[in-house]
Amino acid sequence: MSSPRYIGRFAPTPSGYLHFGSLLTAVASYLDAMHHQGCWLVRMEDLDTPRNIPGASDHILRTLRTYGLHWNGEVLRQSDRLQRYQQVIDQWLESGQAYYCDCPRREIIANNGVYPGTCRERQLPAAPDHAVRLRVTDQPLSFDDRLQGTITRNILQTSGDFIIRRRDGIIAYQLAVVIDDIDQGMTDIVRGADLLDSTPRQLWMYQLLRHPAPRYLHVPLIMRLDGEKLSKRLGSAPLEADQAVATLHRALRILTPDIPPELASAPVADQLEWAVRHWQPERLPQSRQILDPTMVQG
Repeated sequence: MSSPRYIGRFAPTPSGYLHFGSLLTAVASYLDAMHHQGCWLVRMEDLDTPRNIPGASDHILRTLRTYGLHWNGEVLRQSDRLQRYQQVIDQWLESGQAYYCDCPRREIIANNGVYPGTCRERQLPAAPDHAVRLRVTDQPLSFDDRLQGTITRNILQTSGDFIIRRRDGIIAYQLAVVIDDIDQGMTDIVRGADLLDSTPRQLWMYQLLRHPAPRYLHVPLIMRLDGEKLSKRLGSAPLEADQAVATLHRALRILTPDIPPELASAPVADQLEWAVRHWQPERLPQSRQILDPTMVQG
């Protein structure tokens, strides 16, 4: 039996740095992979080319090494795989599973964020400013998350036919990650709970591509005391190499609350070794977000 395969996902935008929120989900994915004697791969999700910063990917990779998160194999960069994504889009356009759309964003906003299917039967031709949408089922899709339990969504009712290529030509995240996960043989996905609502859309694409979906574990988002998410979009401070020992210990206090205090000054390799052996994700809070306990407790 082959080893389980996990993915560490990193979008090198807009700051060009790795932040604590991203580190936390990366560590959770790494711990789960190592605990199950699996492989941990790294992917740069750099499709949003106008926002990419030169050197950002290399900076992220250096930071991962500094924090002891060593990956298997070559780093996959989505910007190198545009032809592969377009191949799938073309197949779906040809079969009628996907279609062109010129609807403005305000129309979807006016419909409570659910695309009303305006272009479903219009048979618009290809055009530089047309998005591509994927037809979705009107049936509920369910999956069992290892922490959050059973999640059920009807995509047509919650979002409608969704975009797989934007009007500016950029491939949508939803499509790219599914194709990458299939091509890389991913068996397990560990990521933040903010992506829970994306999972049914990805399950639908797995069905269309006739490929089994991976197992999912969505860990809670860590919120600041003011209620804001710890993320690069909120301007969180970039991780500093000389603070790796203290910052990793802070992350492990959240993910593995029983970590011994004496490990606070231990090398990152020793901290990770302990955390891999004691990894119990089922002990994490079964919620989408929690306050940062390391800040609450001081």
